[in-house]
Order: sequence, then C-alpha cells, then structure tokens
Amino acid sequence: MSSSISSKEHISVSAPGRSLKATIQLTGSKSESNRALIMQALSEGRVKVNNLSKAADTVTLEKILEGRQPEGIQVLDVGPAGTAMRFLTAYAAMQPEEIILTGSERMQQRPVGILVDALRDLGADIRYQAHEGYPPLKIKGPLQQKAHRIRIKGNISSQYISALLLIGPRLPLGLELQIEGELTSTPYVEMTLAMLEQAGIMHQWDSDTIVIEPQEFRESVISIEPDWSAASYWYAIAALSEEASFFLPGLNAYSLQGDSRITEIMANFGITSQFKDGGVYLEKEPKQVLRKIFDFKDCPDLAQTVIVCCAALGHDATFTGLETLKIKETDRIKALQQELEKIGVKLIEKNLTCKLDCSGLHFPESVSISTYEDHRMAMAFAPLALKIRRVEIQDPGVVEKSYPHFWEDLKKAGIIVN
Repeated sequence: MSSSISSKEHISVSAPGRSLKATIQLTGSKSESNRALIMQALSEGRVKVNNLSKAADTVTLEKILEGRQPEGIQVLDVGPAGTAMRFLTAYAAMQPEEIILTGSERMQQRPVGILVDALRDLGADIRYQAHEGYPPLKIKGPLQQKAHRIRIKGNISSQYISALLLIGPRLPLGLELQIEGELTSTPYVEMTLAMLEQAGIMHQWDSDTIVIEPQEFRESVISIEPDWSAASYWYAIAALSEEASFFLPGLNAYSLQGDSRITEIMANFGITSQFKDGGVYLEKEPKQVLRKIFDFKDCPDLAQTVIVCCAALGHDATFTGLETLKIKETDRIKALQQELEKIGVKLIEKNLTCKLDCSGLHFPESVSISTYEDHRMAMAFAPLALKIRRVEIQDPGVVEKSYPHFWEDLKKAGIIVN
C-alpha cells in the first residue's frame, strides 16, 4: 500500500471495466513468516528465512525479536498483531529476563488466558497487569519446567497450540500436548509442525496427542510461500467480474497454508485454478453457484471473503466453523451483519451457524463500508466495486496488517482507487 494512504481517511474503489487481467506478485505468507521468525530466534540463528512477509504484523514481530535487550525489564508492544501476542507470550517465557508484553486497546480485549494457563502448567511465571485473562502480561523467565504433559481445548485459536509447539523442542523435558475435543484450524497446526520439521524438529502425533522431545534446531533455510489469504481476494474479484484472468506467481498446489482451500471453494463460483509456470492461473467461467453449505473450520480467515461474495451474488448459503471469528481484530460476525445490511442482505446467526438472506439484495449507486480496524473487512468488501459503481472503504490503511500493497495491486488490474 502506498504510504500516502493514512489509516484515518477513506478511499473509493470503482471498476469501470468488467473484464480484468493482471499478474499479481503477492507478499510472503504472514502465517508462515511469523512462525519462521520465532523458530529463527529460538534456534539462535541456525534457522534462516527467505521471502519474509511485508505485512505489518510480521514487520512488528521481526523488530521486536531483533530489538530485544538481554538485561533489565523490557516492554514489548505488539500493537494490533494477534499472532505476535500469542507467539511472544510463549517465547518470552523461555527468555532469561522479565518482559512486559502489551498491545493496542483491542489487543487488550482479546483473550489469552488459555495459553497463559497452559504455560503456567509447564512452569512459567506469568501475571496479568490489568484484567484477568487478558494482556498486558508480566512474564518472568526463564521457565522452570515442572511438567511436560498439558491439555488444551481444540476449539479455540490454533495460535495458542502453535505457540506451545514452537517452544516444545527447547523445553528441558519436552512437550506432550493433549488436545481436548475437536481441533479447529487444523491446517495451521499442521503448518507449524511441518515448518519445525524443515528445521530438523521431529514430532509424534497420535490421535489427540502431539509429542515433541527436547532437541536442537539444525542449520536450515525456510523459504516462505506467497500468502494464500491474500490470494483469496483475487478469487473473489474474479467471481464478481464478468471476465477475469489473473496469474499469481509463487503459489503451489501443495501448500502448507490452510487458506489454499480457496481454490476448492471458488471452483463453486466458476473460478478454475491451473498450476503452471511456477504459480497459479485463475480464470472465470460462467457457472451458477449451487453449493449451499460452506464450512470454515479449517480456514476461518476465508469466511468474510466468501460470505461477501455469496451476498453480492444473491446466494442464500449457510456457513459453519465460524467459532473463532468473534475474537479476531473485531467481532467479525457482527461487523459482517452491519455492513451487509447496506446492500439489503441479512446474515442470520443461530447457534454456531450463519445463514444469508439475500431476498432484499440491492446495489445502490454508492456504498460506504466501515472496516472496524480489521484488514479483512476492507479487502473482503472491496470486490463489491464489480457490482456497485462506487465503494467507499473507511480506514483503508488497515490492510497494512497483512497485505500492504492491496490498493496498489487493485490498480494493476484496472480497478480505480482514489
């Protein structure tokens, strides 16, 4: 994103042409990058990283890890970076100093108690500085391990589980992690374990238990794949256009990223994915959307993109696997409900499912979309410019969090961004 776009103004997006074609080079995966940075720090430099993400969350984490001082109480401020908060909570417990870990006002409303409880069970000294269960945290290391077997619920943020797995090999007694109940966002846990394996860290995963013995990281280079979450917005743009052809270099069919599921999901919308020439080609083909239920248990970050897409196409679909959406950058269910009402669409929440009612769908001449300090709200709603003459996005700078060049990339595809 151009640094001239401040986070407090708004921009307007319009797409005068209905036929779009472009080659878009996406930044590295934020999920892979943040794991790799923690591994690099824990390995004391034995792990090297290529193609780090330019996302603000990754930049924040990298600066914090590079800027740590080995003495005195340190205050580490992650801002709005949720992954950094979770991963650093576990990482800080391993360090030989006292660390105060804090973040933005919204970050201090996002729960971290389950992770803190698990770390305390292992022997970590962590105290809450304000409200029980929430940052800021005072962490006094290094962790004096008193147990190696802990339990954690599977239906909470997979980042808690990944944070624990990343420090597993450095724990003197190792780690035996029992997952209680059904595991949501399984691909993110699989990603963590696969990346650890690239750096020589072995594990056993038997039924509901993951075991990591104490072991050393080996000399290794981890190359970060471009970000499939960012790719999802190009699938949505293609789905809402009359004709579209995009090439996204660097993406591969056998990705560690759970959000590569977008290829399968968007096939329902007539978007074909062809892997060749070292990337993926997206093509729009005329097709009626028939699939009625979409499950995001393994890929919750795709939910907003697909829900807005279905709404704009007037497709009354049902969505499951949305349990973690309420504790993200904002309450994403509520945010979607409020913004979809602007085009006459209702998102009805009942128990653990959400259903679209598109009977009142209409496209005004222009619409103004609030983003709730949530990068994915901005990027999920921007493709509406293919259906509405002028889409105004409030607080466009939020995209810095995961896809800094989003607005510039839209221009490359012939979409007008003012």
